[in-house]
Amino acid sequence: MIDFDRIPRERLPALLRTMPKAELHIHVEGSLEPELMFRLAARHGVALPYANVEALRAAYDFADLQSFLDIYYAGAAVLRTEADFFDLALAYLERAAADNVVHAEIFFDPQTHTERGVPIDAVILGLAHACRRAHAEWGLSATLILCFLRHLSEDDALATLQAALPWREHFIGVGLDSSERGHPPEKFARVFERARALGLHVVAHAGEEGPPAYIESALDVLEIERIDHGVRTLESPALTARLARKRVPLTVCPLSNVKLRVFPTLAEHNLPALLAAGLVATINSDDPAYFGGYLNDNFVQTFAALPGLGAREGYMLARNSFEASFASAADKARWIAALDAHFEHASRET
Repeated sequence: MIDFDRIPRERLPALLRTMPKAELHIHVEGSLEPELMFRLAARHGVALPYANVEALRAAYDFADLQSFLDIYYAGAAVLRTEADFFDLALAYLERAAADNVVHAEIFFDPQTHTERGVPIDAVILGLAHACRRAHAEWGLSATLILCFLRHLSEDDALATLQAALPWREHFIGVGLDSSERGHPPEKFARVFERARALGLHVVAHAGEEGPPAYIESALDVLEIERIDHGVRTLESPALTARLARKRVPLTVCPLSNVKLRVFPTLAEHNLPALLAAGLVATINSDDPAYFGGYLNDNFVQTFAALPGLGAREGYMLARNSFEASFASAADKARWIAALDAHFEHASRET
């Protein structure tokens, strides 16, 4: 039995950093650090519209989701070969391993690259190779989720899924990302029906900038298993009760939410209210190269800004991340046992 009350608040940052955890909302293209972007640009002779790394970082001041996406897609132009995607993913996975992430479910956006003439197999095989290397090097479990860009057509999404099927063994599910406003989930009903028929897991971004109704249609029309973001859930008491009752997970991204002006400050984030409502919330980094922090940064900064979050909530968020993952029951049990041991040790040590 873990005695959370015996763990003093001053020990919380170290405990959060060292606890085992899963990351379920990470866009691999959003982990492209400026240094790697410039190296890949030099590799391919691509001219970037920034003089140096410092000038590029200075541009990371976003008014909303769309202003971020504009620079995000421009940066992705340096990703051209299988080796580029391998380097990109391995850099993220090395960082994740250092943050004590034991399992990552990584989003990738093939349409961002295929529309530039990059072969879809270069994208998938480069990322998959990095996942295998991370497991061999650090014991980190990593899987891939293919995401559709919602500002493009459903026909484009269907063609992308079909093009990816020869490499079906390398991804476990599909998702829906990019500009939420004006692109409701039901726009993609057919492609998600096709994905479910193929036995793929299904997730979707909803309730970040879009209203709670988008979460409802993602559940009812797309039949998704997990809500990415979902912070606007609490605006609908009926939806909140439904998600809590059915234990539908939310992959919350606190630093991203502040960077994109969903919340003015971390101190005003609704994560404590989501947990208090009985929702299966998790903490994730979203696009860490652009939003100022990887997974441990999100945990430590969020807990520092919200005094109501303590050791009990840290444990709950990490446990939720394992339970909400698409890993095997055996892996989940093993990781939760390690998490229990971590917190039990911390409560005895005090």
